[in-house]
Amino acid sequence: MTQVLDSPDGGPHPSGSADPVVVFHGVSISFAAPVLESVSFSVAAGETRVLLGPAGVGKSVLLKLANGLLRPDRGSIRLFGSEITKMREDELFPLRSRTGMVFQESALFDSLTVRDNVAYQLLQEFVPDDEIDRRVREALTFVGLEETFNFYPGDLSGGMRRRVAIARALIHRPELLLYDSPTGGLDPVTSTTIIELIMKQRDVYRTPSILVTHRLQDAFMLCSHRFDQNVGKMSKLHEGEFDPGTTFLMLEEGRLIFDGSLHELVHSDNPFVKEFLE
Repeated sequence: MTQVLDSPDGGPHPSGSADPVVVFHGVSISFAAPVLESVSFSVAAGETRVLLGPAGVGKSVLLKLANGLLRPDRGSIRLFGSEITKMREDELFPLRSRTGMVFQESALFDSLTVRDNVAYQLLQEFVPDDEIDRRVREALTFVGLEETFNFYPGDLSGGMRRRVAIARALIHRPELLLYDSPTGGLDPVTSTTIIELIMKQRDVYRTPSILVTHRLQDAFMLCSHRFDQNVGKMSKLHEGEFDPGTTFLMLEEGRLIFDGSLHELVHSDNPFVKEFLE
């Protein structure tokens, strides 16, 4: 029997809030061909949505739609309660500043130090240097890379660059996090480190998020573990327990074919879902 867990601070896990952070309603977009068709879902406060599907089904496009980097052909998208599909670019800036995004392959600037990569948005806002240094060190400490402050991306391993990208996404203390295949191309050990950081953000700061991945092991680890602040690392839940705030979406050829819990996912009768899980 599955059990619902309390949050690490003793309160209930904030899944299913009445005030969604993101709402897609009938969203469609095409380029040379249809990419997403009539996609509808929401992300509640404190909820982690794991978006599954093979390459080329529109997962990364969905993330770019979520913070207004792309505009849909049809449908509506609400971000923090605001309809963003018709907003001007300058109107989107305040909403984007409340969103952190971890891009595929990290997307760091090779010519900038780790400090300046993490602080990039703060630098554009002319935040004082001492405040920038404090916040960058705080973000780097969170991802376990405080010693890389003056390094350049070329000095780092692939996994370290991915962790710096997470630190950059956290610098503005975002109210929503978007992870685009954060473990793609990494070895299993490094991938586990990245998932542990995502879990830490989920369980310590309760930041709602959308995580794009095709790696089932990442998705199942997020559901079956929690970050234990007492020991500073993740720990496996008891058999039959799962994190109630981590739920799943699955795309097939641009259509949303699944929206539900881990239990519902593994017991789905949908042929595509069953094939994907196998």
